[in-house]
Amino acid sequence: MATTFDARLASYSSPLLSVFRIIAGLLFALHGSAKIFGWPVGEPIPVGTWPFWWAGIIELSAGLLIAVGLFTRVAAFIASGEMAVAYFWKHWPPLDGPAASFWPMQNGGEVVLLFCFGFLAIAGLGAGAWSADARRRGRMGGVGAGGVAPNRVVTGTAAPAGYATGQPVRRGGLLSRFRRPRS
Repeated sequence: MATTFDARLASYSSPLLSVFRIIAGLLFALHGSAKIFGWPVGEPIPVGTWPFWWAGIIELSAGLLIAVGLFTRVAAFIASGEMAVAYFWKHWPPLDGPAASFWPMQNGGEVVLLFCFGFLAIAGLGAGAWSADARRRGRMGGVGAGGVAPNRVVTGTAAPAGYATGQPVRRGGLLSRFRRPRS
């Protein structure tokens, strides 16, 4: 009856992923809102100013989508890409721009790197159980036992409880919802 700490926490992976996604999305949206509206702190950037105003648009819209969990993987992938561009363009410009230190603690790029890799993780792991995507999946494609759509392969830490047997669960493709059932 001995369980490991890892096994105990495994049942919380999807809710904790959701909490991480919500907090990261809200923080990202606040960065965008500060650029566009000057809220909660700072002065708004003039409309159309390249690249900061446009970055604010991406941060506000992607941050809200990520926080709500709607089109999460796409929004997180775009947000991760924006942060990668911001790091290499503004914080440590190896190809263009003034010389800056390689170390994120010196070049001010710590937050940018954390957002980049955090959103990359969300893009790979998905939104978690507490998301609009999870609710949409349940309505659109039908949900089987354990909260997973039938005929879908689910593995890893984002897999719902009950799928930790090591055997993959088959998933249909994007167009499987529109195919007629085979008799």
